Amino acid sequence: MKFTVTSTALILGLSTTVALAEGNLNIYNWGEYTSPELIDKFSKTYNVHVTLTDFDSNDTALAKVRQGSSGFDVVVPSQSFIPTYIQEGLLAETNPGQMENAKNLEERWRDPAFDPGRKYSVPWLWYTSGISVNTSVFKGDINSWKVILDPPDELKGKINIVPEMNDIMFAAIKFEGGTWCTSDKALLTKVRDRLLEAKKSWLSIDYAGIQRMATGDVSASLDWSGSALKRRTENHNIAYGLPREGFTYGSDNVVVLKDAPNLENAKLFQNFIMAPENAALNSVYAKYGAAIIGADKYYTDDIKNAPELTIPDDMKSKGELLTLCDPKITQLYARIWQDVQK
Repeated sequence: MKFTVTSTALILGLSTTVALAEGNLNIYNWGEYTSPELIDKFSKTYNVHVTLTDFDSNDTALAKVRQGSSGFDVVVPSQSFIPTYIQEGLLAETNPGQMENAKNLEERWRDPAFDPGRKYSVPWLWYTSGISVNTSVFKGDINSWKVILDPPDELKGKINIVPEMNDIMFAAIKFEGGTWCTSDKALLTKVRDRLLEAKKSWLSIDYAGIQRMATGDVSASLDWSGSALKRRTENHNIAYGLPREGFTYGSDNVVVLKDAPNLENAKLFQNFIMAPENAALNSVYAKYGAAIIGADKYYTDDIKNAPELTIPDDMKSKGELLTLCDPKITQLYARIWQDVQK
């Protein structure tokens, strides 16, 4: 979920605790996605020195971990990538589903298909993918991928697309009436043609493009729920649409690397973030929903009952947990995406 720029490592924790630290914890996470208050609380609670390093995409994180000896203990990939981490033997089996605070997991996140029984992962935050729209520019229906794939005149030249292949391919496939992970060549030809035509109306394919919605330079963007909520706090005209053709939902998850230098501290961290008051710190900071029962009691007013963090009952059947497709199908999609990016 999750636009960002890569930053250098950031050291968090009180200087007085560093010298007395009982250990270290090295976290590799999306940028602007980790509550400093959460890290400070963990550091004080366990007298652990925490180092946080940002990444900008799931692919970047996976490539770094695959090299081995990364020095990281904890990584926060999206759920669609976790099966790859597991299959490649990159993770420690920490069994967080049996930890003390696992009782706080919401039912739908307790036994996910991507990590049955929660043997490896703990939910960080959950999200949906949809469309942010400046309703002072476009006053029509925002609950359709048509907004960015067959845009009205008032939005042409003012659209941003986040450069996430799976998200935009899912949108285009659904808009053309297909199913995710389809290999139907005729349908994929329509998808490619649709995207190439739509691109003529796009201003940018950029993570940072979302941020320009607040200034009015961008009036519509493929977006994620928490990001859309942030945009609305900057510009009250921005609204978030969930496309009726189908949208994705998912979660980013804390996993522990098999070669983690600080395994026990990493386990402590997994259990720590399943406490409602701790999970809420991340939600308040990043504006995404927690997957933890009772976390909402600690939400600030700006995210309590936020429409961006709620899937309406009549739309729940339209949501799909985003998965990675078979490698051969992913290659087909990658070729289309490369054509679009040219």
